[in-house]
Amino acid sequence: MKRSIGVAAVALFLVTLAAAQDGLKETSVKMSGKVVTVRYSALAAGGQISATPAFLQTDSDLEVQGLAVPRGKYALYVLPDAGEWQLVVSRQTGPAGPLNPKMELGRVPMDMKKAAVAAGHVRMSLTSFGNVAGKLELALGNTLASVPFNLDTLKPNAEW
Repeated sequence: MKRSIGVAAVALFLVTLAAAQDGLKETSVKMSGKVVTVRYSALAAGGQISATPAFLQTDSDLEVQGLAVPRGKYALYVLPDAGEWQLVVSRQTGPAGPLNPKMELGRVPMDMKKAAVAAGHVRMSLTSFGNVAGKLELALGNTLASVPFNLDTLKPNAEW
């Protein structure tokens, strides 16, 4: 009896997990044999983008607009403002929740442009420009916000 309850609990957990992940979109890019992936919720344009994190997983250390991001998993929050949006990289990778300032790795300004066509839902994309340079772009409504990133492939040599 205890075993069947345990199996039922695990099955319920897996069904719940699959349902929770069903609404997530994914974008990824492979550069120099390393993969960078972002999973995000495609919120409607009126949704609270600042309260809904995306999740970054990177196989390589990154440099994002001057911010060092070691390889690993992170939550990404976007703080929209009338003039400039900020991308917040956070170490909080558990269940989605409000941004915890104590868990922030750092914040970087995003490059802002007006979209040619309005996006009804959040759309994120990763683009590579060669083997080490890329861009994360977020489209929402009439706004395109982006941030460049580089793979941190240059490691200091002990002899330097």
